[in-house]
Amino acid sequence: MEHFYLSLLLLFVSFVSLSLFTLFYKHRAHFTGPNLPPGKTGYPMIGESLEFLSTGWKGHPEKFIFDRMTRFSSEIFKTSLLGQPAAVFCGAACNKFLFSNENKLVVAWWPESVNKIFPSSNQTNSNEEARKMRKLLPQFFKPEALHRYIGIMDTIAQRHFSSSWENNKEVTVFPLAKSLEDPTHIARFADPFNALASGIISIPIDLPGTPFNRGIKASNFIRKELLKIIKQRRTDLGEGKASPTQDILSHMLLATDENGQHMTELDIADKILGLLIGGHDTASAACTFIVKYLAELPHIYDGVYNEQMEIAKSKEPGELLNWDDIQKMRYSWNVACEVLRLAPPLQGAFREAINDFIFNGFSIPKGWKLYWSANSTHKSPAYFPEPEKFDPSRFEGSGPAPYTFVPFGGGPRMCPGKEYARLEILVFMHNLVKRFKWEKVIPDEKIVVDPMPIPAKGLPVRLYPRN
Repeated sequence: MEHFYLSLLLLFVSFVSLSLFTLFYKHRAHFTGPNLPPGKTGYPMIGESLEFLSTGWKGHPEKFIFDRMTRFSSEIFKTSLLGQPAAVFCGAACNKFLFSNENKLVVAWWPESVNKIFPSSNQTNSNEEARKMRKLLPQFFKPEALHRYIGIMDTIAQRHFSSSWENNKEVTVFPLAKSLEDPTHIARFADPFNALASGIISIPIDLPGTPFNRGIKASNFIRKELLKIIKQRRTDLGEGKASPTQDILSHMLLATDENGQHMTELDIADKILGLLIGGHDTASAACTFIVKYLAELPHIYDGVYNEQMEIAKSKEPGELLNWDDIQKMRYSWNVACEVLRLAPPLQGAFREAINDFIFNGFSIPKGWKLYWSANSTHKSPAYFPEPEKFDPSRFEGSGPAPYTFVPFGGGPRMCPGKEYARLEILVFMHNLVKRFKWEKVIPDEKIVVDPMPIPAKGLPVRLYPRN
């Protein structure tokens, strides 16, 4: 009997040893080849993912990038992220190369975790769904459509500040910056959205309590809630209570493909979920940091306030903001751009090499994942002198050099909602500063990047209403 158990033990040890050897062999095999970029690759499967993610959790996502730029190469280094061999591209020339070679040498890539958190009802992958969305969106971002949205945004913002900010001595900004029309939706979706965002870029280990597991559960919950909203909108459209041109949800319910087929409600829920993460939360993060920096920098606040009050004084009572008003908000937009430079909601994005190619003398094998980092230029003194200094004048005149300021990405995959976000942010700033001054309740509140930067406690502020 003892020999039997000993044999079992030896068999188990042999199996584990063989498995580990196979993992190490496969891991090393991904990084063999002539002229690969310098760098280190970490452990099998995990690679350097924990270091990559943990610097964000500690509030300094650029540390992972700049440490390796200093140690290995100022422009490109190899690593292993989210289970994949990867090269990190740093700097304006690298951004230009990746953005200019979309669908030629590289294509967009999302980690497998994204496909599991956003399981499409059509069983296509996240890249295919992204392509479909980019075909749907342009008509909503045409100039005439954007002009029409300004008054709607202003109405919603006024209602939002009246119901959620006024008559409060203190508010927590980040949850309130998610300016949904229905306040009950804010409370219902806040925690699931936070869990979902954290799970999108995480190590894909589906065990209870992991960010990935929480992200999947949150995605399922939000999808069920969206289905209720979609069913109600379908009913409202049928009864004439909603307009076919009201918003993108109405359009999705009525649109047909080349075969005359409508999208299913589940497919619409998937697309709306992606839009909410890709657009709404990023604008919320940007608005939150605008509040943070205006609290810290009184002279910047005064500049924004003076500009916005000039516009407010030119309006008749009850008159809403319009396109001409937005065009006058030059200083306010420079301030917003400087916020986006220092705290970009989009920290970077992945591409995948669809062919072998050589860049800066280094070989990039087909199938490698390529990561571009906004912080590699935003916080580099080579592109922005005194990069930690808040200086809106950087955006006067012709502004920063091409491919250095990239909060919305670049090339064919530049965020299609960039102009919409600009309107949303400026309308928020206008309604905020003409109502309040404020101060931070926690002066040294920590910033966490997971995957977007947010103040750890949501940025509580003490409000001082203006007469």
